[in-house]
Amino acid sequence: MTSTKVLTRADLPDSDKWDLTHLFSDVDKWTEDLAWIQKTYPQLTEWKGRLGESAGTLVSCLEFEKSFDQKIERVYHYASLQLAEDGASPDYLARMGQLQNLLTKIGEAASYLSPEIQAIPDATFEQFLNDPVLAEWKTALKKIRRMKPHVLSEREERLLALGSSALDGYDDTFSQLTDVDMKFGALVDETGAEKLLTQSSFSSFLVKRDHGLRKRAFHQFYEEFQDHQFTLASSLAYSVKADVFRARARNYPSALEESLFRDDVPAAVYEGLIAAVRQNLAPLFRYYELRRRVLGLDELHHYDTYVPLVPQIESHVTFDEAIGKVVTALDPLGPEYTTALGEGLRGRWCDRYETKGKRSGAFSSGSFAAPPYILMNYKSDVFSDVYTLAHEAGHSMHTWFAQRSQAFQDYDYPIFLAEVASTFNEELLTHHLLETTSDRKMRAYIINRQIDDLRGTLFRQTMFAEFEKIIHAIEERGDALTLDVFKTEYRGLLRAYFGDGVVLDPQLDLECLRIPHFYHAFYVYKYATGISAAVALAERVLAQTPGSVEAYLNFLKSGGSRFPLETLQAAGVDMTTPAPIESTLRLFERRLTELEELLL
Repeated sequence: MTSTKVLTRADLPDSDKWDLTHLFSDVDKWTEDLAWIQKTYPQLTEWKGRLGESAGTLVSCLEFEKSFDQKIERVYHYASLQLAEDGASPDYLARMGQLQNLLTKIGEAASYLSPEIQAIPDATFEQFLNDPVLAEWKTALKKIRRMKPHVLSEREERLLALGSSALDGYDDTFSQLTDVDMKFGALVDETGAEKLLTQSSFSSFLVKRDHGLRKRAFHQFYEEFQDHQFTLASSLAYSVKADVFRARARNYPSALEESLFRDDVPAAVYEGLIAAVRQNLAPLFRYYELRRRVLGLDELHHYDTYVPLVPQIESHVTFDEAIGKVVTALDPLGPEYTTALGEGLRGRWCDRYETKGKRSGAFSSGSFAAPPYILMNYKSDVFSDVYTLAHEAGHSMHTWFAQRSQAFQDYDYPIFLAEVASTFNEELLTHHLLETTSDRKMRAYIINRQIDDLRGTLFRQTMFAEFEKIIHAIEERGDALTLDVFKTEYRGLLRAYFGDGVVLDPQLDLECLRIPHFYHAFYVYKYATGISAAVALAERVLAQTPGSVEAYLNFLKSGGSRFPLETLQAAGVDMTTPAPIESTLRLFERRLTELEELLL
């Protein structure tokens, strides 16, 4: 679907929009559940001071909280998806604001739970764990107990709960500014049509064959960010300050280690990723030189690094065609997987196209008793959007299997594992596309696509991860995080990761201010580790290694029932070693060699 203007939701048929009636049939039902939560949440305090009495008392509290949390999850899921539809809607903003205020009060009421569980004597706690009434809660309780060194007193936990909404305000400021307030104007494309430049359409312009159009889009886009650079820098600085505050309040050595602790991921895994990628940048620089030569440019700029290198291939894939490609590519996983996914994508799991006020980018969002919804801003002329659909479908099917295999308290998987499921799908899609074409140009196009995917997921996300590490370290040592500091540090990383073969326009320094993931720190490294694990798992499945499909589906079904590294080891990948990352870097180099042979 293409358009010369940004549509409103009223312009689209229902078949192109997600169906939220699986959550609530109408807003009145949502309001009823919200009222029930408001009325009921004080009951959370009935067990205060009693959790150590017996296993029976503890399980009664946990089961009440479970039923309560399921209702909260459903209410929040609905409100957040509606806000993603239109970030400027007063009604949606009001509902989310009302819910966030309520969640602060609920967090205050429940703030005693973790400290009391931590206060149970070790011997008593072990007796509780061995009691059959707590059999379904063993994993969750062990995870809670593991946090003991970082759980504060009841009074301190209450203060943190009260301040949570205010501490997260920077994220709302960033979203409102970039998704609603900022306007990027319009551009005349190669056909002579005027098209709006938006956060979503920016990627469409960067894959155009017209070098001048790409250049104009880049400069016009970043002019708007330059006009708001001080506000954005302030928001990012306060995001970092909030991360450091939480880490220090909970007695972690650093914000990075706080982020890794919950998943039981050693800092060495994070550091090892950066070290491995830094030591293998030569093939990336070789790829940039290939780009410059094939595109016939005297010099290569950042806005030249996304356009496909095979100009004869026109990319126009409708959304329904994209579904077919993705589902067929995933056939090796068996009919249970592909049937559920196909029915879901054609049955309104997905909100397909860009509309006015809609959140940019793409995501999958799930809850325990509803379909795993997908937000897209699909463009039929952006081939990477087919990969985006495969990526988000991986998240959604991870949720779908976990919902059906785990109890509520164990179904929600950590992001570390989520990025494995999503990039695994992209690997199978690439394999399928390469297997189904003998055309030399098409093969070059697909390999170029995979190289760009590896470049964006492994190299680029590792650069982002290094930036996050640097700026948090600056705050932790007491130095100021200013606009100039952000730009200077980011410029240094751009030079390191792009090398001498790419001209770095000054505006590119502002890229660090527009990446939404930086407001959820130490997230992006999971893309890089995720693709490394995904490549290893995909190679096992495609090689028809005995038991590999069953092991992968069990990985999806495990949800959050184990820590991430343990879950991956059970599926056949050891992320405590550099082997998966190094294997993925070798894949990049092999694909690059093949692409050079095809194009030069």
